[in-house]
Amino acid sequence: MVTKGGLIGVYIMTGGMHGTLYVGVTSDLIRRIWEHRTGQGDGFTKRYGLTRLVWYEVHDRMIEAIAREKRLKRWNRDWKTALIERTNPDWSDLYDSLVTGGVAMPPDPDTYRDWMPRPPEPPRPRPLPKGWRTDET
Repeated sequence: MVTKGGLIGVYIMTGGMHGTLYVGVTSDLIRRIWEHRTGQGDGFTKRYGLTRLVWYEVHDRMIEAIAREKRLKRWNRDWKTALIERTNPDWSDLYDSLVTGGVAMPPDPDTYRDWMPRPPEPPRPRPLPKGWRTDET
């Protein structure tokens, strides 16, 4: 979704194919990736030279994007690598296509259904004992 600040998104940055990974979230995807690429700030991406955008998702609401980022940060490296390679097998830098109006990769559960970790299923309700009624009559 586009907010007054820009695209709400979750993204993965790297310095090269199979290099160090950084997972982030922002309310202005284009601006934030530009900041990483130009070395603004003194954070992790600057210290490790992570300037290549290799994966991103656009979200409708910031709360959803933050939740997705937190889940991705808990994933092991192999899962993150598989996520990148499903949509970007060459680990190409996606920044230029993002800036020039490339189609953002929306969160699509069907794309990741076969390998994405699933939350545990909620417990099933127990059947009522024989003779109990659920209606209030």
